[in-house]
Amino acid sequence: MNKQAGAATALPTVSAYVYPRGGLDVLSRDEVARLKDASAGGMHDLLRRCALAVLTSGSASDDPRAAQELYPDFDIQVLQQDRGIRIELTNAPAMAFVDGQIIRGVAELLFAVVRDLAYTAIELDPADAGDLDSSAGITNAVFGLLRNARLLQPGDPNLVVCWGGHSINRGEYDYTKLVGYELGLRGMDICTGCGPGAMKGPMKGANVAHAKQRQYPARYIGITEPGIIAAESPNPIVNQLVIMPDIEKRLESFVRLGHGIIVFPGGVGTAEEILYLLGLLLQEENRDIPFPFILTGPTASAPYFQQIDQFIRLTLGDEAASRYEIIVADPEQVARRMAAGIRKVKEYRVSHKDSFYFSWSMTIPLDLQRPFVPTHEAMAALDLHHGRPPHELAADLRRAFSGIVAGNVKEDGMRRVEELGPFRINGDRDIMQSLDALLRAFVEQRRMKIAGDYRPCYEVVA
Repeated sequence: MNKQAGAATALPTVSAYVYPRGGLDVLSRDEVARLKDASAGGMHDLLRRCALAVLTSGSASDDPRAAQELYPDFDIQVLQQDRGIRIELTNAPAMAFVDGQIIRGVAELLFAVVRDLAYTAIELDPADAGDLDSSAGITNAVFGLLRNARLLQPGDPNLVVCWGGHSINRGEYDYTKLVGYELGLRGMDICTGCGPGAMKGPMKGANVAHAKQRQYPARYIGITEPGIIAAESPNPIVNQLVIMPDIEKRLESFVRLGHGIIVFPGGVGTAEEILYLLGLLLQEENRDIPFPFILTGPTASAPYFQQIDQFIRLTLGDEAASRYEIIVADPEQVARRMAAGIRKVKEYRVSHKDSFYFSWSMTIPLDLQRPFVPTHEAMAALDLHHGRPPHELAADLRRAFSGIVAGNVKEDGMRRVEELGPFRINGDRDIMQSLDALLRAFVEQRRMKIAGDYRPCYEVVA
């Protein structure tokens, strides 16, 4: 219900009450009270930033401060009532409303934000949460978050995770739509990091294919985390959103939930995801687990994948490169190879009595599950030298890229760089030279930022 027009701000605003949709519509009084307490406590600023991100869904900006500057008077409050909760929005972006009524999809994403942040604050509170110091305990927490978001649904394996950059060119974006279309024709649902660019394109293509195939309901899952969502607002096609507490739980969610992964061109965030998955697949315990892993893009992107492949072979070896397949300019082949790979995933899970909706059999060591905080000291201490087990080097390389992501688009990381200067990354000379060349290529290809001149938040030291 529209309450009143918002006061004058940088852009038109609306003040309104919004009632629950999806996941918060049936709550006990105790649950409502705990949720209200959590939202009014230390997480209020985080709730406000994440809510503003979904209310500006579809925004093309990747600056986490932009929306806050455009809507400085925006606020959100969780209110208690006998039949559950309601959300009070003050000076919310008018783009989220039509004739005074909030757009239904935006309302669903808004309540997903409240649901996930409250669940994290209440159920994963270090004071009374389960065991978050063990690998099994963290995986159980990931399971709980995904189940609470209603993402764990029985059914044949068909969920394809698509990774790729938010800042890609038009030809690459159109290609992601073509691949999504071919996947959708073959009955596959899509999961991405929920933002624009290569995270939106596959969903858009699959949406058309699902309509042709009369596949209802189709799933377009977005998995994000608080530091990312403010910079990469959910795209309008996402119909199931979950906000994981940190990047490590977000990455684990992709692997546990998905049945195969396709990587499109991207920047440091995409490189981080590739190295994370390789670090898992190179674990001795995971070597026999089928998991289709395809890198693909249009013809013009072939040099991009060649450089990624060279970097992986130099740092992790040919065995790491054998875990993925590169397919250029052939969306149909990508979809056929993914469908064939997922059939093997189904056979493996049936024979090993693993669930279709959450992979318990993938071993993720505790070292890859613990959150990495990219301080200047932590970045300088990364061990980027030859002679280490490939999966361990992959883990530290992943952390290096994670730190650059933080320095690029996460408010905490950006603040550290502004105060203390660029992160310093050091290691063996050939690794540093290859890393520097890769990062320079990302900058030249404008894969670091959507708009504006990019100022590196890092310094590579041999």
